[in-house]
Amino acid sequence: MATGPALSIDIAEKRFDAAGPALFEGWRLDIAPSSVVALVGPSGIGKSTLLRMVAGIDPNFSGSIQVDGVSAAAAPTPGFVFQDPRLLPWLTAVENIRAVNPACSDAAASAALARVGLDGVGGYYPHQLSGGMQRRVALARALAVNARLLLLDEPFVSLDRTLVAEMHQLFTQLVTEARPTVLFVSHLIDDAARLADRAILLDNRPARIVADIALPVPRAKRDDAVLSEYRQLLTLA
Repeated sequence: MATGPALSIDIAEKRFDAAGPALFEGWRLDIAPSSVVALVGPSGIGKSTLLRMVAGIDPNFSGSIQVDGVSAAAAPTPGFVFQDPRLLPWLTAVENIRAVNPACSDAAASAALARVGLDGVGGYYPHQLSGGMQRRVALARALAVNARLLLLDEPFVSLDRTLVAEMHQLFTQLVTEARPTVLFVSHLIDDAARLADRAILLDNRPARIVADIALPVPRAKRDDAVLSEYRQLLTLA
């Protein structure tokens, strides 16, 4: 049974400068509940801006973005994972989680950390954690804010291949267990091939969807042959 919300994105126009070119124009995307959708495209095309609009952080556009039929600006705050962990260095891991969700108890924050494999590190400060552990804290923080809707902006960037593999495995486990709706941004085709149910390939400005590709094999069953097929499919699109 689906637990994540449906998303309906209909952007008539998005500009940073009234006199400048449009970033999005006549752009529409519907996302099914509890699906994992990858936005893939070159830097500067507007992928991160789109996440901020879905999160209700950037309301300066014409059009409509709805989360289960509610305006994004009025919907519950989504769990957001940024390109870097953005942990406050003077707060512990538990305190970093509670800083964005004061209603979250110490016990609930510790439970969120345990979900991402960090049981027992709630009292550690960011400088006491490795880069991979800091990314896990950032993911735990997002889960504590809203485990039903996760927005991830290049969540695996600048990690070495071993850490990326660990984060991919963790992501697959969490999505299988909780079935959130996930919209994640990446410029890497491999992230989409491994993690997404559906990949939206973007190009040009105003941004346009050049391919909308279903990736139906369950994440846990994507062997090397499936991944090779998906990478080729995404590369040729």
